[in-house]
Amino acid sequence: MELSTPQAGSGGCERRLCDCGIRPTAQRVRIAGLLLAEPQHRSAEQILDSLRSAGARISKATVYNTLNLFAERGLIRQLSVDGSRAWFDSNVEPHYHFHDESSGALIDVPVPAVEFSRLPDPPPGMQVMGIDLVIRLRKKM
Repeated sequence: MELSTPQAGSGGCERRLCDCGIRPTAQRVRIAGLLLAEPQHRSAEQILDSLRSAGARISKATVYNTLNLFAERGLIRQLSVDGSRAWFDSNVEPHYHFHDESSGALIDVPVPAVEFSRLPDPPPGMQVMGIDLVIRLRKKM
């Protein structure tokens, strides 16, 4: 699978994997190349379909295990949007999401576009690590 962006080329992907403490196997590099080629939101099934369409012989378990490893190491972000499936976001910078309920599409929303006037204090001994916000959309009737 050939990718046009230098960042997403196999050398760039191998470096990014190593930087995250991930051993760059051929399958991991291929999955990273697909997912990190551009900012995107994909399900494991979509990634598996894309890889197989490109001729990759790869198991569903390998894709899921690799995506979970990538998320655990901070290379991608795992999102739970509607409870039906996990989404994997190649943009790990802080941001929120619009979710188009009819198409399923996720659209990034920059942090400065959202304002919170107050957050509750966390329970004793805990600290806030982040906020996940999904703004659900549907066409006006």
